[in-house]
Parts: sequence; C-alpha cells; structure tokens
Amino acid sequence: MKNTIFTGAATAIVTPLTKDGIDYEQFGRLIDWQIEAGIDAIVAVGTTGEGSTLDDREHKEAIKFCIDRVAGRVPVIAGTGSNDTAYAIELTKYACEVGADAMLLVTPYYNKATQRGLYESFVAVADISTKPCILYNVPSRTGCNLLPATMAKLAEHPNIVAIKEASGNLSQVAELAHLCGDKVDIYSGNDDQILPILSLGGKGVISVLSNLMPAETSKMVKDYLKGEVAAARDAQLRLIPLINALFCEVNPIPVKAAMAAMGYGENYLRLPLTPMEPENEKKLLSLMKAEGLI
Repeated sequence: MKNTIFTGAATAIVTPLTKDGIDYEQFGRLIDWQIEAGIDAIVAVGTTGEGSTLDDREHKEAIKFCIDRVAGRVPVIAGTGSNDTAYAIELTKYACEVGADAMLLVTPYYNKATQRGLYESFVAVADISTKPCILYNVPSRTGCNLLPATMAKLAEHPNIVAIKEASGNLSQVAELAHLCGDKVDIYSGNDDQILPILSLGGKGVISVLSNLMPAETSKMVKDYLKGEVAAARDAQLRLIPLINALFCEVNPIPVKAAMAAMGYGENYLRLPLTPMEPENEKKLLSLMKAEGLI
C-alpha cells in the first residue's frame, strides 16, 4: 500500500485572471477561503486553473504562489502534465523544487498516444519526480484513454500512487480497482460520480463543484466513508442540477462565472475560451441562489 495524498475533496481551483494577467489578490483570498471552509487539498493550475493558456512563467508563478499561500495547511497538488513529455518533466522538477506535495499528470492531449506511449511518458516523468504523482484520465478532453491494464503496470512505479478518473465509465473504474487493488488510490474526476466511485473503493474527488462548495463536497465524501451513506447520497442527488449547470459548457467556463458571482475575481477567460452564454449563466446563478451561495 502506498501513502495516500488526501482523503475527501480536493479543489481543482480556478486561476483568477484579468486582461493584465493573474489576479493574485483574488487567488489568495480564494485559497484562504477554501482552507477555512475545510477543503482537504488544492490542485493548482489544472484544467480548471486554465493551465493550457498560461505561459510558462505564469504557470510556474501560480504553482509557487499557491504553495506559499497554503503554507502547509493542506496538500498542494501541482498540475504539471503536458502533451510534451519534456515540458512535463521541466514543470514537475520545478514543482518539486518549490515544495508541491504531489503532481497531477494529465494524459498527453492531442497526440493520441498509444498505451505504450502513455506508459513510457508517465514513467519518464515519475522517474524524475521527488514527489508522488496522480495520473489524470480524461479521454473526452485528451483524445486518449488510459486503460486499466496500463494503469496496473504504472502502479508498480513507486512514485505513481493515484489516478483521477474522469472517463465517465464506471465499468472501467471497477476494472481499474480490481487490477490495481491498494497500489493506487482512485479519485473521481467527475462531480456527478463521486458516490459511485467511492462505492468502488475511491478515496475522494478532485472537484470543480468544491470551488463553490468546499465544505459540502468534503462532507459528502466523509459522510460516505464513515458509513452515513444516505446523507451522502442525498447530497449527491440534490446537487446534480448544480453540477450539470457547472458542466453545461466546457469547464472552466461555468465555474469562472460562478466564482465571479461569489466575488472571487472577474469572469475573464483567455481565448479560445469565452464567457458563459447568457441563458446558461442565468440558470447557473439561479441554482446558486437556491443554495444560498449568492
């Protein structure tokens, strides 16, 4: 059994932006609020953090700022994956040096690597990392699927300790759990599948929803894990409309609108992402009001 990085909910945190760059004042406020609300870990500069449109300097600065601001209060997981393995290695070395607790490594996107390519790429990054690595499987965004048999081989690497599973395929998650056992912690990468993945042995969720509701998302996981299944199920089902609204346009478009409405930065995204369509935003804000978030 490998060491668990966190149990509960980790927020895939947004990166507040303006036309002039990262808004570090709002980023710091958001980080502090997340921790005060009881979040279990923070993922910096992942998909939700718009890592794909931050330049190299901004990407590294945002990781270091998050680590420094968190100051050891919860684990910080740095998004250091790339479709260029050499760049993923560079980012991972940097994040290790500045004190990240773990790495989040997305499957290389656009390249459509084979299973052998995925294996060799992840091993190359894990070999140089001095911190544990969580692999991130999200085929709808990357064009490739990290199969359970490949993950089982990768689990033999001492630095590969977990997977964020966002394939949406619960049969695949079950096969993954069967093949990997306690060699890999499984985290849900989909907020609408938190409980189903926990039921297959998952340890928690890397969440978009928790940007808005850190306490509630963490509680849902912990309720389930301590046997309060009905309470966790009720929370999961009650929040399905809000979760659906947060994904009615590609992430992080809706969550950026949500966080702006809550006072954490501007509703600003970099092209090719654009602000939420007005009719979708109206529905999202209505659901947020019903939850008392705004």
